[in-house]
Amino acid sequence: MKSKFLPTIEEAKLNEVVASGNQLDLYDLLVQPLHEEMYKRQTFEFMNELSEGQQLLLSYDYVQTQVLQGGFIQFIQNGYVSLLLSLPGWLEDIGANDMSKVIDDVLKVYVLNRERLDAETSVEDFAKLYNEFTEFEILDKEFAELNDETIQQILDYALEAIEDFAVVK
Repeated sequence: MKSKFLPTIEEAKLNEVVASGNQLDLYDLLVQPLHEEMYKRQTFEFMNELSEGQQLLLSYDYVQTQVLQGGFIQFIQNGYVSLLLSLPGWLEDIGANDMSKVIDDVLKVYVLNRERLDAETSVEDFAKLYNEFTEFEILDKEFAELNDETIQQILDYALEAIEDFAVVK
């Protein structure tokens, strides 16, 4: 699907960031305009206007921000689980097969325990979820170990198909 929202990036800025070799700067250059627009609109419906590559980038950014901070349990409890549904396929499309498997495993654990994981919790009950679902501890660790490699794969894909991510002028 073609994007209905393509931010403009100055070619000189893109070249500068790519030449610097700083993965995080390039990542931020591509993902920040998406976050800004979503913040303006205040709805995840915005995702439907994005290319699959942009959806991958934005969804993955939400996942990594939550998971690296509080694990998949926090991610699920914060109501973002729907962002995981398309990730395994998108990740496989860009060659991130190991991360695709991690996300698929998270979805399997979630589906088997959906009622408990979707339930509203107190702070105490939330903390107990970490003891109750120890399988997420392993998946959190695998995610963290694969994160940098996966980001690089996303960025490589984005640079190959930059027209799906931004207008470069």
